[in-house]
Amino acid sequence: MTPDVRVCSDVNEMSLRAAQAIVRTINDAVRATGKCSFVLSGGSTPRRLYGLLASQFRRHIPWDRVHLFWGDERYVPAGDPQSNYGMTRQALLDHVACPAANVHPMLTGFATADLASRDYEATLRNHFPDDWPRFDLVLLGLGGDGHTASLFPGSSALREKTRWVIAARAPADPPAGLTLTLPALNRAAAVYFLVAGPNKADALDHVLAGSADSNLYPAAGVRLENGTVIWWVDREARFGNDSWSVD
Repeated sequence: MTPDVRVCSDVNEMSLRAAQAIVRTINDAVRATGKCSFVLSGGSTPRRLYGLLASQFRRHIPWDRVHLFWGDERYVPAGDPQSNYGMTRQALLDHVACPAANVHPMLTGFATADLASRDYEATLRNHFPDDWPRFDLVLLGLGGDGHTASLFPGSSALREKTRWVIAARAPADPPAGLTLTLPALNRAAAVYFLVAGPNKADALDHVLAGSADSNLYPAAGVRLENGTVIWWVDREARFGNDSWSVD
């Protein structure tokens, strides 16, 4: 199947178009079931998008019906500058009327990341009564090495078959983190990837080709069982240094 790739002129257009789609997806889920489960991504790429959801589109989202989750988290305190929760709180949560009971961060105050992962899996199992979670929308990014969430090339996390959430090791500082697993992500109704910058172009080419080894390019392992994947990318991510090219 040909991937659904939406090429945008720059990160601003990408953020705007993705925000518009997110608003539609949330409202469709709320109309269908009365609520929406939305998994947020960390990193720098979605910050502009979160700002739009918190301002221009704030009144278009029924925040009291939205439950927010996280796809991964660095194992640092919530107030640490590297915290994904901290970034989304500053960019989004502090500006919208999402009830505290609907916000489900990955807690990092446990003695080990493994204990924290089991706590978050329990949180998800309380929200989703079935064998696997069925998120309405998952927002993901793509690293220059092909990683997504905290699923990195060569990681044993890529072979996990039964857990929803696990402790993960990253080739970064801090190395410890938490992540949703591929089986949990692949039950989602929709996944939106946000990809910006020329350093992502090589990994993006491999993943979009459809034949990439997910052990080398973990984002290639996101293959929904019954759902929609849309790639929102800027021209630099799609074409690298040839960003003037026409798709």
